Amino acid sequence: MAEKLSMDQIRQFWTQQALHYKQDPSASWSDRMAIELEIREILARLADGDRVLDIGCANGYSTIQFAAQRRIDIRGIDLIPEMIEQARAHLASLTGKLQGSLEFAVGDITHLDESPDTYDKVIVTRVIINLREWNNQRRALRECSRVLRPGGLLLLSEATLQGWRQTNNFRKEWGLADIPIPPFNEYLDERLVIDAMAPTMDLLELCCFSSTYYVGTRVLKPLLIRALGTDINVADPNMEWNRWFASLPSWGDYGIQKLFVFVKR
Repeated sequence: MAEKLSMDQIRQFWTQQALHYKQDPSASWSDRMAIELEIREILARLADGDRVLDIGCANGYSTIQFAAQRRIDIRGIDLIPEMIEQARAHLASLTGKLQGSLEFAVGDITHLDESPDTYDKVIVTRVIINLREWNNQRRALRECSRVLRPGGLLLLSEATLQGWRQTNNFRKEWGLADIPIPPFNEYLDERLVIDAMAPTMDLLELCCFSSTYYVGTRVLKPLLIRALGTDINVADPNMEWNRWFASLPSWGDYGIQKLFVFVKR
């Protein structure tokens, strides 16, 4: 297993992602079809009139989709200034094309510069896993709860250890090697997350929205490539194969990426 990166190294990694990919969605994740799945799941839980905080918005790709499809008041924040620079540049080119209002700012999920009980919805996408250790992750989760109003929803899309293990168990049955955890990530234990939120929030749903997609792209796809003996790039997310599996309903619990839906009491 690769040695985990320090927080400074993690920040540098995401800075380089912003500089290299600019406004492309690959700045936050190379698997664009998985991002689209994530957007679809979150959009289903946003309503016109919501006041929304999108934490870890990266270059704003998903945040802009939310504002384009819902009449919401949304604020996107990210720790990396270069990400926010790209998000603002993209936003400037979209005058008159959004249903909702949108702004971007630099912000730290572990010390949010937001008032308590402010937002109807807080979105967190693939942020907590970048905080290296549980103490940082727990602090961030509590900050998310603090800024939500009572009755508000926390929409937390993160990679979990349970989903990772299930996916790798499926792969092992067919002679495929484990998918490693990236050195800049610390995947979440679902039970620890639920217990950490228990003092202020109830879990409404743990949605395994990526299960079918992961089975199709992380199990069936490499098996087919191996059987055919071709040199197709198994990691290419832009293939029709990936797009087709992204269009299917999700069955099972094999996806590494899951959506926690919490409500604040």
